[in-house]
Amino acid sequence: VGMTPSGVATLVARGHQVSVEQGAGQGSAIPDEAYVKAGAKIVPTKEQIWGDNDMVVKVKEPIPTEYSLLRKDLLLFTYLHLAAAPELGKEMISRGVNGVAYETIEPTPGDLPLLTPMSAVAGRMSVQAGATYLEREKGGKGVLLGGVPGVKRGRVTVIGGGVVGQNAVKMAVGLGANVTVLDVNLKTLAYLDDIYGGRISTQYSDPLSIERAVTESDLVVGAVLLPGARAPRLVPSAMIKEMEPGSVIVDVSIDQGGCVEGARPTYHDNPTYDLHGVTAYMVANMPGAV
Repeated sequence: VGMTPSGVATLVARGHQVSVEQGAGQGSAIPDEAYVKAGAKIVPTKEQIWGDNDMVVKVKEPIPTEYSLLRKDLLLFTYLHLAAAPELGKEMISRGVNGVAYETIEPTPGDLPLLTPMSAVAGRMSVQAGATYLEREKGGKGVLLGGVPGVKRGRVTVIGGGVVGQNAVKMAVGLGANVTVLDVNLKTLAYLDDIYGGRISTQYSDPLSIERAVTESDLVVGAVLLPGARAPRLVPSAMIKEMEPGSVIVDVSIDQGGCVEGARPTYHDNPTYDLHGVTAYMVANMPGAV
C-alpha cells in the first residue's frame, strides 16, 4: 500500500512477492497498470493486503477501523507518530506487531532522511494554507501577506527553525511577509539570519518572546519537533485569545500532538476549525494534498 512502482520492481527483482491494493496509487496519480508492469499483483480488498503478506508498507499510521487487521509478527512500515497515538501503540503491542516508524529512523544523530522530505513539503504548504485562510471569504481577517505599496505586509511567526520552519520561512519571505522565526538553537538562528541578510527577525524561543510574536501575528506556523516525543505545548489558550480575530494558526506539529493548546487533528476535506476566534488549520497529513 503506497509503494511506488520502482520500489515494487526492486522487491520483485529480489524475489519477493508484492501485492498492491486496487487503486492504491490514485493519490499519486499512479495507475494499477504501472504496478502490474513492475511485477506486482493487484488485490481487490484491504483484508487481502494485511492478511497475505509478511510486511505492509503504508503511507500513514493505521486508523481504528484497521486495528482488527493487525496481527502477530506482521512487519508494519509507515509513519506511526505513536507519541500522539498511544491507543495505536497499545494495539500494536497487544497484537504483537513489529512496527518501523519512518519519522524516527535516524542513521546518524539528527539525520531523519525519511521525515525530511515530508517536512519540507509541509513547511512550504503551511504558508500557502495560511495565506489562503487569511482571505475574507475563508473567514480570515483579509490580509495579503506580501501587502501592496501603501499597505503594511502580513506578519508571520514561525515557531521552530528545523526543516519545517526553514521551508515555511522561505515561502513567507518569498511572498513578501514580515517574518519572525523562533528557536532554542542559536546556531540555527544565526544560519537563518545569515541566509536572509536581515530580512527576517530571529528570536530565541522562550515564553515571553513567543507570546509577543504570536499575539502580534496574522499567521502562526507551529514547526516544533522532538523526534519520537510529543510536541511541547508552547502556545497556550490565553495567548491565542490575545490574537486578532480572523488570524490563522497552522500547526504542522499536529502529527506529534501539536504545539498549540486545543489542537486536534483535522483532514483535508474539513481542514479548519475555530479556536478562540482564530482559524486553526490542523491537517495531520498535509503533504498528502500534493
